[in-house]
Amino acid sequence: MGFAFLDLDFIPGNEVSLVISEKVPGNEEKGFVPAYKYNIVLAGSNEIIGKIDVRIGSNENLYYGGHIGYSITEKFRGNHYAAKACLLVKQVAQAHGMEKLIITCNPDNFPSRKTCEHIGAKLNVIVDLPSHNDMYLEGERAKCIFEWSLLN
Repeated sequence: MGFAFLDLDFIPGNEVSLVISEKVPGNEEKGFVPAYKYNIVLAGSNEIIGKIDVRIGSNENLYYGGHIGYSITEKFRGNHYAAKACLLVKQVAQAHGMEKLIITCNPDNFPSRKTCEHIGAKLNVIVDLPSHNDMYLEGERAKCIFEWSLLN
């Protein structure tokens, strides 16, 4: 039986909420798993302050690229909105039966590292990217690999 997207188009929160922008089917040939892409909005408004996506499944690409990707518009940074969005998007992964997520960032991306620490993800290792990896081909060389248990 194939993958089925769930009805998780709006995830409300106290300070931020998530509004679906796209549901992206997997592409096995390219090594892509299905993903939910959300706009992060200030709760009670339609103002988009960032983006977050969660990828459902597991493969080598996700070890280096992570299950979650996020960004916050510069003028809204410093309010832990990325962490708050991660805590909301966790529900999507749990609804698909996932017990842990990998979140990665560049070693010099200290705000992203702080976000991972804030939500309780643990830094497992800093790894060199393999030369065949797309991020390596784009000029990146290393990633912090955080693991976030969804069981607590």
